[in-house]
Amino acid sequence: MVEGASLESLYMGNCIVGSNPILSAKFSTKQINYFTMRNLFLVLMLFVLNPIFAQQEIATDTIASDSLYREDQFYFNFTYNNLYKKPALLTQNQFSAGLSGGFLRDMPINKDRTLAIAAGIGYSYSGYNTNLLLTQTATGQINYQIAPQTTNYSKNKLALHHIEIPLEFRWRNSTANNHRFWRVYTGFKISYLLNSTYTFTSPSSEITIKNNPDLNKISYGATLAAGWNTWNIYVYYGLNKLFKNTQIGTENLNVKTINIGLQFYIL
Repeated sequence: MVEGASLESLYMGNCIVGSNPILSAKFSTKQINYFTMRNLFLVLMLFVLNPIFAQQEIATDTIASDSLYREDQFYFNFTYNNLYKKPALLTQNQFSAGLSGGFLRDMPINKDRTLAIAAGIGYSYSGYNTNLLLTQTATGQINYQIAPQTTNYSKNKLALHHIEIPLEFRWRNSTANNHRFWRVYTGFKISYLLNSTYTFTSPSSEITIKNNPDLNKISYGATLAAGWNTWNIYVYYGLNKLFKNTQIGTENLNVKTINIGLQFYIL
């Protein structure tokens, strides 16, 4: 034993720390606490950073999807149906209304998606209240005449139901985030006649003629829709006759239609 040295100092100097069970236990606890705190820190960082990266991914996806937006794929319109190129004595009375609606596939053709082509399918109803009187013989022949002014009737109406195929060339100043914009859509529409009903009602008689064969099965014309946001003026200019080779007396019945009203687009 070295003189002057205490037993405790000799013991501490000659022993390896790892060989002391008590000191080894203390050292292991410190190590465990260090690793535990480090792992907790990493977990917390993951919780903090993960939403940030997730939001960045969502924002990127949103920008990508918005950049591929389409506009005005469902339409609905309400019109007044006006006949032109009609005989001098043929007049319209009451209100001749039209309704149509359908789906149009919007297909942008430029990078900003402000120019597009749209094609689709829809249904239309057209009503015409006039003084054109139709009568049918026993053999099925239909005769046409102007109802005398002295004729008392409550209804004299032709109702048409069509399947229509519209085609539009579209300009608008919309963006991915702005759905209130100006639009000018020009186009062409072809319609196929599904069925027709003519109804005449008076105190003394009632006439009903269904699916008049003198009506043209195919109708076509130019269209225009223009406006801001919800409100759009709509015009359909018919290019062919409603009736085939039909006459009132000796005068040809060459009536065509101009429909004027409002058109609404959604989605």
